[in-house]
Amino acid sequence: MVKLLSSQVSQARFSFHGGIHPPENKSTTRDRPIQALPLMARYILPLHMHIGAPARAVVGVGQRVKKGQVLAQATDFISASIHAPTSGVISAITEHAIAHPGGLSALAIILDADGEDSAFEPMPRWPNFTAQTPTELRGRLREAGIVGLGGAVFPTAAKLATGSIAPVHTLILNGAECEPYITCDDRLMRERPDEIVQGAAIVLHMMGASRCLIGIEDNKPEAIAVLMAASDADARFETIAVPTRYPAGGEKQLIKVLTNVEVPRGRRATEYGLLCLNVATVAAIYRAVVLGQPMTDRIVTVTGAGIVQPENFRVPLGTKISDVIAAAGGYTAGTDRLIMGGPMMGFALHQDDVPIVKATNCLLALRPQDRPIEPAPQPCIRCSLCAEACPADLLPQQLYWYARAKQFDRTVEYHLFDCIECGVCSAVCPSHLPLVDYYRFAKTQIWAQERDQSKASMARTRFEFRNERLERIKAEREAALNKKRQNLATNTAAIEAGDAAMARTVAESNDAFGTYQPEAMGQAALALGDVAPVILDSAVDAARARAKARRAQLDADRAEKEQSPAEQSKNNVI
Repeated sequence: MVKLLSSQVSQARFSFHGGIHPPENKSTTRDRPIQALPLMARYILPLHMHIGAPARAVVGVGQRVKKGQVLAQATDFISASIHAPTSGVISAITEHAIAHPGGLSALAIILDADGEDSAFEPMPRWPNFTAQTPTELRGRLREAGIVGLGGAVFPTAAKLATGSIAPVHTLILNGAECEPYITCDDRLMRERPDEIVQGAAIVLHMMGASRCLIGIEDNKPEAIAVLMAASDADARFETIAVPTRYPAGGEKQLIKVLTNVEVPRGRRATEYGLLCLNVATVAAIYRAVVLGQPMTDRIVTVTGAGIVQPENFRVPLGTKISDVIAAAGGYTAGTDRLIMGGPMMGFALHQDDVPIVKATNCLLALRPQDRPIEPAPQPCIRCSLCAEACPADLLPQQLYWYARAKQFDRTVEYHLFDCIECGVCSAVCPSHLPLVDYYRFAKTQIWAQERDQSKASMARTRFEFRNERLERIKAEREAALNKKRQNLATNTAAIEAGDAAMARTVAESNDAFGTYQPEAMGQAALALGDVAPVILDSAVDAARARAKARRAQLDADRAEKEQSPAEQSKNNVI
């Protein structure tokens, strides 16, 4: 083990409220190097393995894909793309069981590997990343599907976009890894410190920050030493040893220890010029920017007395947990619990036929004798030990009472959503109350109520919009009808004015030519209308008779001209 002098490393000068010292249980895998997991026959890739909107599949069943190819595209600002962990054929896009405390299923892409592991055409490499703009670099991280690997799995491109809203002057790298049993970050820092430092340099360039603080718990002296050596040439970096106390790896707790800045409730660290990223996240940023590699795998600690040979594996995303356990030698006899994550913040799995996702940092298998006996919960005695240990400085016992009584509005008043679900309160509770379970239940119910209220608000908005639309249509129709009435009134006035003018003209004619009798003229017109057909027929007959007589006369004249002289003399004698 590397020994460090106190003068060689900066010591944290500040502290946070509460916290505990649970058994570390890291010795089993602390000295186990990271190993690459062999290729498996099938990979299961859920479309929702990050915070935010699920990705949308852009491949079809039967399509052949290569390693690194985009299988599902990010659909929103807070979303992340998913890439093929190896080459093969898409056999199905269907519901599949996922790692969830409730044993739920979700839509997933099923990839059958072909064993060739042929790679897709990589993204362009940017070893000189300073030539790229922050917008181009964020686009690369979004394209590569990079998310926070410290457990939150928040899309990194969206998190780094906050720098355009508030300037960031300090980058904080979280290498505390305070959760018991887990050593994946410790091994990453010891084996690939250059990737972490270069990834941090990329973020410093993107954010325009001037310094980087690397916080590592003092139970990891080897990691502290190698990171100090890797960043020694860059004056912007400072490695700080953080006292080993759970949960020193919480974002607000680590910021308090390193900078003495306490981020208030409802505020973000970036509002104070601070940005916190996990060491594994910045290493993934380095690979995406400099090497052009999307996120297709992550480091997972497989540990616990229920594992034959605990290891640290680099596991392709989508690998079934049962395959990972088998690669570690399988289960030992009597193993009855498998936890994804650590013993404090992890959750028990219902089955091991579920995939490794971007949030999977540890698989912990335990036997009954390897974990403390869980006695039945007893009534709360209001000892306040939970409040003394709470790192978020909350009142857990009050939250418990209100959550149990389903008075969710009161839990919000007591800042329920500031709870980081670290499990400290449950660990110190002498009544063995599952406090965190109550908080998770309350949060779930509040989110459900908010969704219902949102749906009701949308329905009310649609109803009001419909009423407004109907009123607008009614008003438009009424306006059109009024316009028609106005036009009719205008036309009627014009007709009346014409009649008046005609009456004046008739009156003037009467004065000049005699009395005008419209009634008599109307009767004469009617009588003329009755006899007009008879007169017309007689006129036609007379015209025809005259025409006939005229033709007869013409025929007689022609015949007379055509007679010979003898006949004419005879006719004359006669």
